[in-house]
Amino acid sequence: MNTLCVSSRKKSKSIYDESCNFIPFGVNSPVRAFKNISTTPLVVRSGYQEQIIDVDGNSYIDYCQSWGALIHGHAHPAIVEAAQRRVAMGSSFGIATEEELLIAKKIASHVPEVELVRFVSSGTEATMTAIRLARAFTKKEYIIKFTGNYHGHSDGFLVNAGSGVALLSSTSSSEGLLKGLVKYTLSLPYNCIDSVKRAFRDPVLGENIAAVIVEPIAANMGVVWGEELFIKGLRDECTKAGTLLIFDEVITGFRLRLGSIGPHYHISPDMITFGKIIGGGTPPQLLVGVER
Repeated sequence: MNTLCVSSRKKSKSIYDESCNFIPFGVNSPVRAFKNISTTPLVVRSGYQEQIIDVDGNSYIDYCQSWGALIHGHAHPAIVEAAQRRVAMGSSFGIATEEELLIAKKIASHVPEVELVRFVSSGTEATMTAIRLARAFTKKEYIIKFTGNYHGHSDGFLVNAGSGVALLSSTSSSEGLLKGLVKYTLSLPYNCIDSVKRAFRDPVLGENIAAVIVEPIAANMGVVWGEELFIKGLRDECTKAGTLLIFDEVITGFRLRLGSIGPHYHISPDMITFGKIIGGGTPPQLLVGVER
């Protein structure tokens, strides 16, 4: 945000100040509080294409696009029309719909290694469910993640979790975590395959690692690519140990390319979590009509 172009933000400040009386820090994600840049948080009124307009009428170029969910920008006419048409028929049922099938088939058609798709409401739920499934399948307990990788805010992931929780703590990343839970999470250096090899060869832990979860491109610590030797090394180590490899592509999936990043490394993970762009900022059933 270029503050030199902003004429006034009085209404933004008023709304933010009042929000602090009802919402922790006045926002619903710590990074939105703008604590590190000492300015009033942005309070948005509307958006169109690449622009957002705050409640004071100031216009900005939006490089965030709802954290990657809006590849077509804000309020694309075809998406708005399709969403309005679907909402007129009902938007949420808590019951199966044909649209779920259509979206699942579309995902599978672009990601050949995907055999089954389970829809959930957030990236946190996707990664949490993937870890639970890995433990159920392998009958093992420990997981490996990497320092600076952010996989949502379920308890087992809030260890060295990157900028998403950096304002809270640099290690456990959050108060209120039970030591008995986080002790099953091993946080290792990103892009360091030697540390992963040592973990798998540890006489106590090596045989009890259920999953390795990784952001192939680590977004929350500055968009750092996973090195090819590192990512391929994870695949090799997991295969040898009977451990599941999980790609967290909640941010990168269907943005870097049409599908998963796996083909870039010429490997297939055992599970992939997608998000953000899959729903385009709305429930999937509202978007199917764009193609129809």
